[in-house]
This record gives sequence, C-alpha cells and structure tokens, in this order.
Amino acid sequence: MSPVLETRRLCKKFGALTVAENIDFRLEAGERRALIGPNGAGKTTFVNMLTGRIAPSSGRIFFGGDDITGLAQAGRVKRGLGRTFQINTLFRDLTVLDNVALGIAERRGVAGRLWRPASAYDEVRVESEVLLAALDLAVDAGSRVLDLPYGKQRLVEIAIALGLKPKVLLLDEPAAGVPSLESGRILQALDSLPGDIAILIIEHDMDVVFRFAHRITVMVQGEVLVEGSPDEIAGDRRVHQVYLGEQRRD
Repeated sequence: MSPVLETRRLCKKFGALTVAENIDFRLEAGERRALIGPNGAGKTTFVNMLTGRIAPSSGRIFFGGDDITGLAQAGRVKRGLGRTFQINTLFRDLTVLDNVALGIAERRGVAGRLWRPASAYDEVRVESEVLLAALDLAVDAGSRVLDLPYGKQRLVEIAIALGLKPKVLLLDEPAAGVPSLESGRILQALDSLPGDIAILIIEHDMDVVFRFAHRITVMVQGEVLVEGSPDEIAGDRRVHQVYLGEQRRD
C-alpha cells in the first residue's frame, strides 16, 4: 500500500547552508508519528516543504501517490494536508465558534460570500458545533479566543485544522507554552481523532512524544538519524548522545 505522504531525497539549501539533505520519509494512513531533534535540526524547514510554504532545492514530495512538489499551499490543503503552527494564528477577538466556522466555510467554498458571521449559516454552524463537542470545547463556543487559557487556544487551532477535513495533520509543537495539566487535554483530544487521519507532530516535550507516537523520526543537522518505535528510540545510544541526554540536562 502506498503511503499517504512521502518524500524522496528531499533537500533544502539557503545559499551555501544546507538545512535538509536527502530526506526519505513515509507516513502511512492513520499513523501517529513524532518528529524530534535538537534545535536547528531542520524539522520546521522539513514541514514547511511538506506544506508548500517553502520550495525544496531538490527531491520530490508525494501525497496520496501524486507528485505535489510544485503544488501551492492552498492546493495541498484542498487535497487534505492540514497544519497548525508553533505560535497560534487565531482570530483572537472572535468567538471560538466563529473561528472554527470560518475554516469550515472556506472548505465548503462559501467563505467568499459571507455577509454575516460564518456561524450564522446553519450547515456551517452545525458542523462547527459537532467538531467542538468532539474536542470537549462546546462549553466555550461563545467565548472569545483571547479569553481562553492557552491550552484551549491550541485545541481551537486543532479544531480549525480538522474542519478542513485533512487526511494528514501536521502539528508544530502543540504543547508548546502549555502547562503540563493542560497538555494532557491536548493528548486526549489527539487520541480521540478519527483513526484514518495520519498525524505528525514536531514536539520537544518528550512526555508528549512518548505518550502519543507509535513511531518516531529523529532529525540531526538536516538529516534523518534514525526512525523507530518509542522503545527503540528510547534505547538508541546515538539519540541519547545528540538529543535525549540534552533534554535531561535541561
């Protein structure tokens, strides 16, 4: 069976600086994968290439078996490639419901003709409410995003991404800046997502990584050092030398 997302010898250079080199990567449908590595390893650059935010210098990207290397970001989203960012990009003065409804309206192709709040349209509102209920955010639907604790804001961002009906969801440090008690809610939300959605997280919190991922990819200096199960990664001496030992010192 073909992977839902694949890269072949993916490279990125900024002048003489190589930040990603010959990355071969495969993500299967429904897989739960974590991408880890020290700062400067090239993780965000790699994900930016996956989403089309930056173009690779060489190599190819495939989604559902199709070559999408030259496809723009919007085209990748329409195909089912969703993403959240390390720093959330929400409309903070709008309600939770309206934030989610805007994403759903965009996916439905009606965002360009909205003369009222997106949540005023019945089909959009109902779909938004169902999604918020699934993430245990129904009670917050009428609250402004800026009034929510940061952990719930991250959940709202995940809800927006899910409203785009992704086949693959890329999460850039979903627990960053979130107190440990709230990060548990994020993990519970991820565990509740449909099993056919493949999820790739970039994350520095090793507790989150080892609780979430079925498989882990470790990047160092722009290259994939090793991939394996959480137990294999936890027991890999090279990973301890370049990353996990550093985490424990921190």
